[in-house]
Amino acid sequence: MAAILITGIGKRLGFALAQALLAQGEQVIGTYRSDYPQLQALRDNGAELHQLDLLDDAALQPFIADIQQRHSALRAIVHNASDWLSEKSAEPAKVFDAMLGIHARVPYLLNLALAPLLQQGDTASSDIIHVTDYVAQKGSAKHLAYAASKAALENLTQSFAAKLAPQVKVNSIAPALMLFNEHDDAQYRAKTLTKALLPKEGGEQEFIDAVNYLLGSGYITGQCLHLDGGRALK
Repeated sequence: MAAILITGIGKRLGFALAQALLAQGEQVIGTYRSDYPQLQALRDNGAELHQLDLLDDAALQPFIADIQQRHSALRAIVHNASDWLSEKSAEPAKVFDAMLGIHARVPYLLNLALAPLLQQGDTASSDIIHVTDYVAQKGSAKHLAYAASKAALENLTQSFAAKLAPQVKVNSIAPALMLFNEHDDAQYRAKTLTKALLPKEGGEQEFIDAVNYLLGSGYITGQCLHLDGGRALK
């Protein structure tokens, strides 16, 4: 069985997706930067986990070589690894490089290097799924580099869809509010919910269902699936 590679499975949506795919009988490969106790549950269920900083070429290139050696084919790659830096968090040049690196450069390099494995699968087609963000289309006053890097990833979706067709389908999922953080206070939560036509969290299952929909489709490529509760319309 060809495996599904998910980047950024340490917590939240990436972790939930890995759990769900393992429960569905899929073989899962995952990357994570920081270790969390909950990752042991994925290992116990058969996941192949790799701890590395994807922005470090000295770690990324050996990781790619290891995947190429261990696996003769891949079913899919889900680019979930992300960071959310504002221009206030560091020097603007460093923020921009970090955001473009994790959201565009890393997916670009992984897609090019692992495309031959995706084209060797035993299914009718394999998949690349880029996790972008609804701000890719509207920008952000507080997270300029983040929004620009997600827009770059959305553009890569179209380029790779054209490059890898028909063996590989390439699509994006653009979430808005899927899960609050534990430290988000009541005032912030209430204010945030008013920004969408559907004033609620999307939730882990909505994201999992979106991934499964794209994996199961035989006729969608180069598209972006928006999970934003209608936020872009307000």
